[in-house]
Amino acid sequence: MLLKTLTSSALVLGVLASPVAAETFRLTSTSIAEGQQMESTHVFQGFGCEGGNQAPDLAWSGAPDGTRSFAVTVYDPDAPTGSGWWHWFAFNIPSDVTELPSNETVPHGAVELKNDYGSIGFGGACPPPGEVHRYQFTVHALGTVLEIDDSVSNALAGYMVNANSLASASITAVYTR
Repeated sequence: MLLKTLTSSALVLGVLASPVAAETFRLTSTSIAEGQQMESTHVFQGFGCEGGNQAPDLAWSGAPDGTRSFAVTVYDPDAPTGSGWWHWFAFNIPSDVTELPSNETVPHGAVELKNDYGSIGFGGACPPPGEVHRYQFTVHALGTVLEIDDSVSNALAGYMVNANSLASASITAVYTR
């Protein structure tokens, strides 16, 4: 009986100690939406594609306590490469930044890696003709500032981000041509 009372008391105390209105980490955008076709503004200019090659606006809220920086990635898991396609990889975004306006540069102190097109920054959608590809826009709340620079591969940076991620939020948009 004493064990049952202690267990019940611990459960009640745990519920009372947790934040009543704990916010969930969320990623939002006014220019892309979950499962929806991206506009040509966000399509690559080159490789047979004709678009504006502009990053969509991204905003996030509800980062967990202990967040020291953010990372933003855009990844196409459907690319016919055997390893997907990195469209954007930025990290060490300061913890007081909660949005990246459309086609703006990353804030001071942030690091961007070369995308799989071979250039720094956002590289838009450009799937092979007739194929629908998914574009996973993800923001990670990190418990540290990563001690790597822009010379590392997207794979190594991905490992470091995943190893230090406190939470992540995604929007998966699609594109076909």
